[in-house]
Amino acid sequence: MSSNRQDAWSQDEDVLLAEVVLRHIREGGTQLQAFEEVGKKLSRTSAACGFRWNSFVRKQYKSGIELAKKQRKHSKKHSQVIKTLENQKEVPKEDSTPALSTAAPEAFSMGGMIQYLQKAEEAIQNEEKVRNENSQLLEQISKLEEKLKGAESELKDYEEKFTLLEEDHKSLLAIFEKARKMALLQGNEDKVKFQMDKNGNLQRLNK
Repeated sequence: MSSNRQDAWSQDEDVLLAEVVLRHIREGGTQLQAFEEVGKKLSRTSAACGFRWNSFVRKQYKSGIELAKKQRKHSKKHSQVIKTLENQKEVPKEDSTPALSTAAPEAFSMGGMIQYLQKAEEAIQNEEKVRNENSQLLEQISKLEEKLKGAESELKDYEEKFTLLEEDHKSLLAIFEKARKMALLQGNEDKVKFQMDKNGNLQRLNK
């Protein structure tokens, strides 16, 4: 089969491309090496593999890429610790003394290192959990603030309506009071005379 295929990519080929690239990311390799490996397996050029990854496949594996990067980071730290432990073992015996025999404490043992990496991973997970919770709380606060603004606007409308009703109520009471006085005056027209001035107030007329 020719190594310069021009046919469309199948789903299985996309999966193989993603698996190889993610493996190279985890192991600290380059994407170019991954494209060359996939190209040999699929009889395609490395350039074609790179174009397919960047234009389509990469978008489908964003979470996988982030996870592979984290695994590479943890693996790098683990390798550094292993190298440190190996250097400790290479110290010449004649230079060893009882005081130096404690130079590699339990924290630098294999079990201690595994425990340290487990705690580091738990800390990262807890940090992501806290960030998610904070994001949810901020979203809830934003919604509550919007509801509060709506409630304040409604309260203002009710206050304005109440003020108008209160003024109407006072006006009605004044009208009722004037009507009551007028009724009383009508019963005593032969005794006392009243007239209303331009301000709407009643004035007693002297005979």
